[in-house]
Amino acid sequence: MSSAQANGITIEFDTFGDPTSPPVLLIMGLGVQMTLWDPEFCQSIADRGYYVIRFDNRDVGLSSSFDDTGVDDLGEVMSGKVSAPYALTDMAADAAGLLDALGISSAHIVGASMGGMIAQTFAIAYPEKTRSLTSIMSTTGDPEVGQASPEALGALLGPAPTTRDEAIESRVRTSKVIGSPGFPADEAQLREYAGSAYDRAFHPSGMVRQLAAVIGQPNRTEALRAVDVPTLVIHGADDPLVNPSGGVATADAIPNAILKIVPGMGHDVPPALYGEIVESLAENFARA
Repeated sequence: MSSAQANGITIEFDTFGDPTSPPVLLIMGLGVQMTLWDPEFCQSIADRGYYVIRFDNRDVGLSSSFDDTGVDDLGEVMSGKVSAPYALTDMAADAAGLLDALGISSAHIVGASMGGMIAQTFAIAYPEKTRSLTSIMSTTGDPEVGQASPEALGALLGPAPTTRDEAIESRVRTSKVIGSPGFPADEAQLREYAGSAYDRAFHPSGMVRQLAAVIGQPNRTEALRAVDVPTLVIHGADDPLVNPSGGVATADAIPNAILKIVPGMGHDVPPALYGEIVESLAENFARA
């Protein structure tokens, strides 16, 4: 893995495939590191003839943290007592800056969950850098759609773990609530990932600030109507964290977007679906 200076911060990233191939930028979701983009998934895209870039968003993993802002209390964020120290537009600017740092003029933009919100924001703000857009298990910022179930919200916003064992158990519990009922996760693999993620970087306060940015996001519906690139929207039919209405609204807002609702899929990308999803991504990339 490598780091780059972009948009005034340090961004940790790594790549798969041939740098001379068309680039694909993968943007991950709330509070999780780029390593949640499984290397097998990334390599599968690269094997289709693409240069895949994954990176840690600001305030997670090994990218710059914003601890000095003083925003780290979940209760204060949820009650609106403190405002977000940065916005999704800043996170989209980080992604654009990373492409600039790598000498890449444009890329296929793929985002999952909060990463989908950032990807949508990127496509709106940087049309010249966007070859295609894929929004996975995400929403438009319209508060009328994409809302979480109480159980899913509770799993996401429970007490932050303080030890490695607690981080592992938290990951397993959350997966059982928001994961794909049709494709249950392998618990041993979940535990292995959670342990390695803790060892790589444990930074729960960053998720609080990212959440503040999500809470403060605008409704992008009207702005999305101007997105003029091939767009794919993927959403799990059984997603309890971002209701499928969020994906439907995204596809409805973007002209000629393709909507793919996946039965049995929740708020994750299970390995059993890698082949199907990579095929859909490649088809959308080819439309560009």
